[in-house]
Amino acid sequence: MIIILVLLLILGIALILFMIKEAFLNHVVLHEMIFEDFPKSFGSVSIFFISDIHKRLISDDIINAVNGKTDIVIIGGDLTEKSVPFERVKKNLEKLKQAGPVYFVWGNNDYETDFRKLDAILLDYGVKVLDNTAATFESENGDKLSLLGVDEVGRGRDRLDLALLDAEDKSFKILASHYPNITDKILPEHNIRLVLSGHTHGGQIHIFGYSPFEKGKVERLENTIVLISNGYGTTGVPLRLGAPAQCHLITIKNG
Repeated sequence: MIIILVLLLILGIALILFMIKEAFLNHVVLHEMIFEDFPKSFGSVSIFFISDIHKRLISDDIINAVNGKTDIVIIGGDLTEKSVPFERVKKNLEKLKQAGPVYFVWGNNDYETDFRKLDAILLDYGVKVLDNTAATFESENGDKLSLLGVDEVGRGRDRLDLALLDAEDKSFKILASHYPNITDKILPEHNIRLVLSGHTHGGQIHIFGYSPFEKGKVERLENTIVLISNGYGTTGVPLRLGAPAQCHLITIKNG
């Protein structure tokens, strides 16, 4: 009986250590996405997407892995949460700015902080906040790519219609939203080709394969393609099981 208890204790400790390891991984998932209608004049565009940072300090390993390979950096919400000191937020922004120009969409936990102070910090660091707005990029040939972002969906602050109005009508459109269910509001005529999202943490902890949310994935829907990230940080307990921490380097090409 004692031997069995000792073995169970060892297995329990091993499981916890494994869950801690999964929670603090520094893994960049590489994606190559090919679209027939992506303007050839852009060549390829690389996006570093990181969501749900929460309490973590971004590792230099992550920045080194994407530095020099990234055209755009997108923070997909939950950059922080209530208990995180703003000095850590500033350090994370300093790191991300090394990789490229930074764009940000609001997450639910961002609004649980002093969000006005967070907004001021983002402005000081030159981060473009996409709150129902869009940023448009133009190639030498005059082709256009629009990066749209919506405000926090959970509080009903999102206005996809305003973001679409701010985007170039005939541009290749990419939408950043903290909540993946923004796809429910996308119509085929919006011509949004890709959605980048997080929020779910990929379920964070899967017990016997079950969790309230699915693992992160890339999924083709009738109206768009959506990437749902497991996220980089954790909320609540700093543990993961079956949904390891991740961020993404996405290369978009014509093909």
